[in-house]
Amino acid sequence: MKLVWSPETASKAYIDTVKTCGLSNESGVAELVSAMAAGWNAKLVVETWSQGGPTATSVGLAVATHHTGGKHICVVPDESSKSEYVAAVRKHGQQPADVMVGPPEKAVEGLEGIDFLVVDCRRNDFARILSVAKLGHRGAVLMCKNASSRAASDFRWRSVIGGKSRIVRSVFLLVGKGLDIAHVGARGGGGGEGGGEGQSRWIKHIDQQSGEEFVIRK
Repeated sequence: MKLVWSPETASKAYIDTVKTCGLSNESGVAELVSAMAAGWNAKLVVETWSQGGPTATSVGLAVATHHTGGKHICVVPDESSKSEYVAAVRKHGQQPADVMVGPPEKAVEGLEGIDFLVVDCRRNDFARILSVAKLGHRGAVLMCKNASSRAASDFRWRSVIGGKSRIVRSVFLLVGKGLDIAHVGARGGGGGEGGGEGQSRWIKHIDQQSGEEFVIRK
């Protein structure tokens, strides 16, 4: 079994995230991330967050798991970050994710079956977090936000995935401060994701701040 794309669920999550978040400094990223997590029917969604960071993406992931019936986990480094995160998400009228407190690399390594993982490239350990993630048997979507940062300048997906998983495709999008996304194939799966060989699906995304339009082939 593989992750199967649902454009209807993606559209619903996208619209609900726009309604919930409105325009913010992270606008555009939150809606796209929400649509992708919901569209791929992610059941275990994990993100890392640090004190002082924006929470719009987290709100988008909360919206996505509401549509998929999945579980949303946010990993924070300390109790102070947890308190700030929970308060910020509740301001948007959303129920906060299950929060894990501790070193992000260790926390993520202890989770099994991750379908959707979001890390922040501004953290020096983001590549190590990706490398220890135990992905779901249906495959997974891995996402690096703030990917235009210097820390991510020499980043390569194969350097963190290695030979343990098969990268179906990867794409860099000029949304927000850069999104670097990889779709990892199902264990023992074939060349493409669910829905039948030869079919193509597309997402159209408009960055609300820059007005740029992106069309993404799935």
